[in-house]
Amino acid sequence: MPDERPNILWICTDQQRWDTIRALGNAHIRTPHLDRLCAEGVAFSRAYCQSPICTPSRASFLTGQYPSTLHVTRNGNDYYPSDTGLITRTLADEGYDCGLVGKLHLSAAEGRVEVRPDDGYRLFLWSHHPGPEPFWPIEDHAYQRWLRDQGVNWREAYGGDRQPGFKIQTDYSRGIAARYHQMTWCANEAIAFMSEPRQGPWLMSVNPFDPHPPMDPPPEYMARMDIDAMPLPLFRPEELESQRAYAAIDHQTTTPRSPLDYDARRMVAAYYAQIELIDDQLGRILDALDESGQRDNTIVIFMSDHGEMLGDHGLLLKGCRFYEGVVRVPLIMSWPGHFAQGLRSDALVELTDVVPTLLECVGLPIPERVMGRSLLPILTQRADPSSHRDFVRCEYHDALALEHASHANMIVDERYKLVVYHGQDLGELYDLQEDPHEFENLWDDPAHAEIRFTLMKRLFDAVMQATDPGQPRVGRF
Repeated sequence: MPDERPNILWICTDQQRWDTIRALGNAHIRTPHLDRLCAEGVAFSRAYCQSPICTPSRASFLTGQYPSTLHVTRNGNDYYPSDTGLITRTLADEGYDCGLVGKLHLSAAEGRVEVRPDDGYRLFLWSHHPGPEPFWPIEDHAYQRWLRDQGVNWREAYGGDRQPGFKIQTDYSRGIAARYHQMTWCANEAIAFMSEPRQGPWLMSVNPFDPHPPMDPPPEYMARMDIDAMPLPLFRPEELESQRAYAAIDHQTTTPRSPLDYDARRMVAAYYAQIELIDDQLGRILDALDESGQRDNTIVIFMSDHGEMLGDHGLLLKGCRFYEGVVRVPLIMSWPGHFAQGLRSDALVELTDVVPTLLECVGLPIPERVMGRSLLPILTQRADPSSHRDFVRCEYHDALALEHASHANMIVDERYKLVVYHGQDLGELYDLQEDPHEFENLWDDPAHAEIRFTLMKRLFDAVMQATDPGQPRVGRF
């Protein structure tokens, strides 16, 4: 009897904001293939990551649990703890053939290839930052091995050395040609994996590094951008002073910058150009699914681990802040004949919800430790697409190796966002209905004191109720 369980194509970009898809409202970017995916499935417009930093976010959405519950709250950890319920391990145990191309980033990858946990991947083509030696030996870096096999020297093709890290360029003139780009390689390997002969279902994780800084799209993609037409970041001049109050908790806010003091439009253009490359390669992957006859039996997920400030409020990159640009991400899910088509859901959604959704789709029970809530009722139009959660959460706990070991939590309900910086006399409260761009901090406003208290209690209750219970209980005492 044939195995009718769906294949799973899971594409997770790195540091892509929620507002970077043309079909969902961005008129400055060309994303025809993401637009097609929206038309073929369900787009969740209010999806939030559970940490604005890579490792805790990825640990969370691969398990359906919160980073603090998993005790995986930081980048740079020595190892990833065992027995956390990685969805790929679960599916591999159930007969899925699992593959990965690109990042995993569940443990430290600085100066070493990250230590793999029991992740369930049969094919593991690892590539973190695309750069070559001396950061990672070419033999340990699958993308660099591929370039070598193509006869391509990275430094010559890229236009100079690229230091792995988070600095944004100022000229955006460097970048490897699209045909040799890491995203193109990811698409090549995904198509090859999906084309392998096999008896059972498969899961393919496609985890490119883009559009993560340093904002270095292929030159041909940057050349086609209308830089003067790009939008400026969200910013008011008075934020240069107000952001400095947060300098003790976060590297981003030490030196806030006005978008008039640097070429912000060119930076936005470079960021969008990277996403347009991602979109083109997504189109290749979707076409390959169609041509192989597997599209109708494949769940396609497109998402990102967290966003990017991109100059909003004078800030760049990511860190211990919780503005929409960095905590809100794209999430699109498609399965022809099973999920609704062309549906946009404005419900509050967490990335923890992906794991229980997949488990339900493949007919597996949802373990008690999974804290996410299945999206299948919305996907199949058995539930109101505007309602899923009363609130969503996001965390930051010493997530980056900085001078200040900051700790903070965010909660967002249908109208308000509250951010608590623990151990600090600082906080943020925004009315997202009246102030969607988050310019008016109501934390100290007496008229909103009751709302602040209510949200703080709700947040405290949620954090405590998600505490790791520890070992399995085997008796009453």
